[in-house]
Amino acid sequence: MADTDPAGPVMDRDEVDRALARLGQEHEAIETSLLALQDHAGRRLLEGARLTGVTAERWTSTEAAITLLWTYFDAYTDVLRRAREIRARHRWSSREDLVELTELLRGEPVTVAGSAAATAGAPTPHGGQAGPGVLSERWSLSALVDRMNELYASSLDMVVAADAVWSALPARIDLLSAELRRTSRLAHSVGVRPGEHPAGDDLERITRTLKKLREQVVSDPLAYWKPAEGSSAPGGGKPDTTVYDREARALEEVRREIDAVLAVRQDAEKRIVRLRDVLSRADRTLAEARTARGEVLAKIAATEVPVVSGPPTALQEQLSTAAEYRRHAQWHRLSPLLESLEQKAEDELLRARESLTAVTAPLAVRAELRGRLDAYRAKVSRHGLAEDPLLVERYEKARRMLWSAPCDLRAAEQAVLRYQQAVAELLGAAPGVPGQGAGPDERRGPGT
Repeated sequence: MADTDPAGPVMDRDEVDRALARLGQEHEAIETSLLALQDHAGRRLLEGARLTGVTAERWTSTEAAITLLWTYFDAYTDVLRRAREIRARHRWSSREDLVELTELLRGEPVTVAGSAAATAGAPTPHGGQAGPGVLSERWSLSALVDRMNELYASSLDMVVAADAVWSALPARIDLLSAELRRTSRLAHSVGVRPGEHPAGDDLERITRTLKKLREQVVSDPLAYWKPAEGSSAPGGGKPDTTVYDREARALEEVRREIDAVLAVRQDAEKRIVRLRDVLSRADRTLAEARTARGEVLAKIAATEVPVVSGPPTALQEQLSTAAEYRRHAQWHRLSPLLESLEQKAEDELLRARESLTAVTAPLAVRAELRGRLDAYRAKVSRHGLAEDPLLVERYEKARRMLWSAPCDLRAAEQAVLRYQQAVAELLGAAPGVPGQGAGPDERRGPGT
């Protein structure tokens, strides 16, 4: 819709003809816009809907504004028709005709009843708003066009916003609801039910939320409309999908939980068998550690050997519970139990291995000392010093300590170190430091 020229002096014939042509184009554009608004799908939906909230309030004022628009347009049409009739009286308009045409085209020839303007809160030509006490209001054609532009823009904005929400959200909610129903049936088949599993409670809550959301979107679409910041164009903005997006994410989380339950159902027996195997290996390792502890206590003296605990009965009981869940198809209970048990079983196997390592450490030390003693004995033999009295004496003393039971590891280690020192002195090497183990060359091996 375009603006008309402001008021001025008496117009000549050319100015009148140009003004009438421009007003005719404006009239056609205004009529096209009003008819398009009248036929807009969103307006027809608003007329037939049971509206609530902010949408009901805005539609009441928008309906009045649309009615007032047609009232203004009819008045505008009447003035334009009168002006055309006056111009058509004579090919060359008289002074009186031009004065009358100037008044119509640049004055305030449009009169609208005050009650009609008050219904839509229309401003008067001099500012303010028309109230119940105003009998009528007068408009110039240019001011009337401006006012129609304002009413049209606000009406179209409301209609487009409501239509955009209705076009976007209900269909998406219906699709999500259909997916929700399929997920709920699947969840029920694997025992995920409200009151028995958190995911079942989530499905029930999502169902309630989506039902309420759809009802609100249908009755109050403008409550789910986010106007674009800084935009004055009608319909500038987008539907507010915050609630929908949140519930869609929640349903996706529930689907992942159900997928996990389905995975448990498919390989539950394999996982239980693996659990039994891991716990069995842990038990065997602990039994080996207990046997080794007895051997260490018998063969090693003056050594503190850690106590080996027995297998945890709680894990075996939980494993039996898992098997019971599988037999009764309680997959939603089995899933979290198996996840917990798998981690605990691995931890138990690691603990058993660490216990065996700790218990057998003294035997490993004794074996290392025996190997070191024999290695240096072989080194001495290669140098032809095997019969040296000092080396023979120190070797035999260390050997008796290492091959007797119980073995005093501290004394045996000192004996091995003394033997190493004697070997080093005879071979012309720097002696090892007592109590610090073999020197750098000795740690590399007894070979020359």
